[in-house]
Formats: sequence, C-alpha cells, structure tokens
Amino acid sequence: MSVEREPILELRHISKSYGSVRALTDVSFRAYSGEVIGLVGDNGAGKSSLIKTISGVHNPDSGELFVDGVARHWKSPHDSMQAGIETLYQDSGLAPDLTIGSNIFLGRELLRRGVLGRLGFLDQKTMERRALEELEKVGITVPLSKRTVSQLSGGQRQAVAIGRAAMWAKHVIILDEPTNHLGARQSLEVLKVITAAKEQGLCVLFISHTLPHVLEVTDRIIVLRLGAVVRDAPTTEYTVESLLGTITGLSV
Repeated sequence: MSVEREPILELRHISKSYGSVRALTDVSFRAYSGEVIGLVGDNGAGKSSLIKTISGVHNPDSGELFVDGVARHWKSPHDSMQAGIETLYQDSGLAPDLTIGSNIFLGRELLRRGVLGRLGFLDQKTMERRALEELEKVGITVPLSKRTVSQLSGGQRQAVAIGRAAMWAKHVIILDEPTNHLGARQSLEVLKVITAAKEQGLCVLFISHTLPHVLEVTDRIIVLRLGAVVRDAPTTEYTVESLLGTITGLSV
C-alpha cells in the first residue's frame, strides 16, 4: 500500500479582493519537495496576488495556507521567510557594489568571534567561504574573492540571487520572471540553477511569461485565469500551443 506524500506547501480555497476587484478566487493547490511548478497566466490572472499571499505581503480574505502541514497566518514577509519560504522578485535585490559573498549574507551577516564581534566587526572570510560552498551546491561557479556583483553578467546575477534564496530557503523558493530580459545563454544559466535547487530537495514556484522556459524546467504547470486555477497538470501534458490556449481560454 503506497503512502501519499505530504505537501510542503498547500493552499486551500484562497480568495483575495482589493476593494471591488477580485484578485484570487478559491485557489487551491499542493506543492511538494523536489518539484518545480510553473505558475502561468496572462496579465491580471492573479499571479502577483498569489505570490504576495504566499510570501506574507498580503493576507487572504478567506482560505488557509499550510507549510509542512502546519497552518500559517503571516503577519509580515519575515514570518514567511522564517517558515522557510524565500521569494525572488524581478528585481533581484542584489547590492551591486558589494561582493558576491556579502550579498549572499546581506541582512544575515556573520560577526567575528570575541571582542571584535561584539564591536560589530564582520567575519568576511567565513561568509565568503560559506557562500562559495552553498553556491557550488546549485551549480554556480562564479569566482568570489573581491569581485562585486556589478562585474557579473545578467545571467550570473540572477543565478547568484537564486543561489542566495536556495541557501536560506528551508522549503520553497518563489521566482518571479527570473529569465526576464536575459539572452538565451544567460537564461540557460538560470534554468540550470533552478534544476539544481530542485535536486537539493527544494520546491520551486516558477512564474514566467516565457512558455518554452516553463515547459523546459518544470514538473507541473498551474494555469491561472482571472484569479482562478483553470488547470493543474503535469508538464508533459502541455505543448506551447496548448498552454497558450489554456492561458487565453482559447482551446488549441
């Protein structure tokens, strides 16, 4: 007798309105560790509202959200982060003038031991070393040392941002258009990092308008239209044409 897997993230009947505008209507789905899920839909489909609900920016008007089987009610995005969910928006949030290691630990800096630590001195060497180790786990091999983020390509910057999220996430990474404005080669770097994060056992929610990227890297695709889930199916059941037809409501 097979045992059903427990979802790492579950949404049950989530609804959200902004005044008279209904952004989400009765959204339910389950997400599992080691799975990449595409969240797609046209503009106004509810993707941004869904991201903000999961990441703690907004609370739903109704419905429940569970992480690792525990019901969660966020007071702020910090609560979501503490529960193991990291969100990377289109603006990666990296500080261009800081080193890669400093960016990985931005807001979570390590202090030196003893008196120097009590005086606020940072343990830069340890942060750089640990950053290198963690980035290598998701296939990122950009040199650290004193190289700053401003010296990286667009694809490398996004890869580092995803690597940072993978390092701190316990359960889920939400990626909002991570390949937007990137060339083919740079996008490939980012897609490889997403696959590596999956192999580390993380659940990745991948939001993108670039449907070939979604089809390439995901295990399952959830389509939103006008704030509701209209299809949730394995990626193998979609083509670019059928996915576009589902998004627009025009059968293909």
